[in-house]
Parts: sequence; C-alpha cells; structure tokens
Amino acid sequence: MQWRPMEKINQNLPDGIKVYKGKNNIMPLKAWYAEVDVSLQDMSIRVVHSQDTDRKETLSEFSDNLNASIVVNGGYFILDKDPTEHVGLLMSNNIIHSPAIASVLRGSTRYFLTRSALGIRDDNHIDIAWIASRNDSIYEWQAPVLNQQNIPQLSLDYSQAVPWNVRDALQAGPVLITDGEINITVDEEVFFSSEIPNIHPRTAAGYTSDGRFIIMVVDGRQASSRGVYLQELAVMMDNLDCVEAINLDGGGSSGMVVNGKILNRPTGTTAQREVMSAIAVLFQE
Repeated sequence: MQWRPMEKINQNLPDGIKVYKGKNNIMPLKAWYAEVDVSLQDMSIRVVHSQDTDRKETLSEFSDNLNASIVVNGGYFILDKDPTEHVGLLMSNNIIHSPAIASVLRGSTRYFLTRSALGIRDDNHIDIAWIASRNDSIYEWQAPVLNQQNIPQLSLDYSQAVPWNVRDALQAGPVLITDGEINITVDEEVFFSSEIPNIHPRTAAGYTSDGRFIIMVVDGRQASSRGVYLQELAVMMDNLDCVEAINLDGGGSSGMVVNGKILNRPTGTTAQREVMSAIAVLFQE
C-alpha cells in the first residue's frame, strides 16, 4: 500500500490525530486509517451504541449526535432483528448492554469459546483480549480456548481467567495480531464455516507499542477496491507497527467518518448502512 496523509482533513483535526489514505493499483485496493495518540488531553475514545428505537443508525448520525472527530463501525449485529441485537459484548461507560458470547452452535455441535474483544480503559489505553461473561462479570484469558472444526471445547475453565477491567468494550474478532506477531485465531474463535474469513470490505483496530491507536477501513466489492482476506488485513495492520489488532464488523458496515464526512464508499456509493455499535474519538471543547 502507498499511504499519504490527508492534509486538508488533518488541518481540521487536533494535534495528535492524523488520517491517511492508501492505494494499491495492482490488487486493486483502497483503504484509510486514523492514528490517535492515546495520551492526548481532553480526548476520549469510546464505544457507543445507537439510541434509536430500532437500535441502529448510520455512522454520520453517530458523528453528528456525538460531535465526534472520528467514528468507525464496531461489532457484529443481527441486521434483520427489530430491534437490532448485538452479537457479543457491548459495554459503554461500565454498563453492559449485551453480554459476551460463551458458546455458539455450528450445526448440532456447541462450541464453548473465548471470542476477542476490544476494550478501552479509563486512561484511553486500548486492550484486546479473548473474553467471556459469567454472572454479569467479564473475564479474559491469556490465550484463546482451543477449538477446531468438529472438535469442540465442551466448557470454559474460569480458573484460567482473570477479570477484565475496562470501561468500554465491544466483541468482534478474530484477533489479527498478538504480541507483535500475526496470529489470526479463526478456529479458536469458531469463525470457521462462516463468511468472516473470506474476502470482504474490512474494519480493524489495534495499537502500537508507543501508544498510538490505529483504526482502519478497507473498501471492497468494487472495481477499484476488491477487499481483503484476514491475512492481508493482518499484514496491513502489522505494517503500521500494531502490536495487537482485531478484526471488527466488515462488509457493508465498514465505514469511517471524520469531522462529519464519510471517507470511504462502504457499498460502492456514499450510502451508509445503519449499525448498532461504533468506536468514537471525542474531544471536549
């Protein structure tokens, strides 16, 4: 990818936040990423959820309602439910709006699992962990519980876990990078036999060792941008020096709004899908 700063947009962003646009004419591919210094004063990184009665809204609506500098889409949700249901953990300001997933069915087989989530601490530092819920508490594991297709984990051992202390969080997955190494945990998180590993428009988030929060969107299903596989997405985040990274909801949900303007073309146009959750970068005036 050839990246260049979006100078006109960056002029209207606070110091410590920059947005870049990338292009690869051979693949072909178009992508955007924002880089946020998590130590910035008067800045807050938040997981937010729709306040509409149907529990979903566009990223531009999130941006307008919050007066956000940056908004990207968040976790998976069931689009055809009314009101919409989040898939996995959704927590804002220490309030759990949807619990973490503890198990899923694949055919007639139940797999107990620790799906990954992005968490935000009070000091805006980011954590990416494999998690599950129990008794209204959230626990994290140092490594994902092992699952393979047709070889399910039959229970979760909470003695191997510790409480996950974050203020905001959303579950998505799979993990892309762990401890500075590409580590895509598709099987462990039971994303096999799903569309998730295939080529799609993408949204990803991660952080670097020097305290930069990276959020990226990649367009897809277009003549000018085909989308990426998880492995390609992981390489893109690794090339930006992420030491931890996670795949978020993608497809037609993938989008980035900066200062009220949608940067990418989520469905090949400027139209936006309504989503249930998002990650927002906010500043106090």
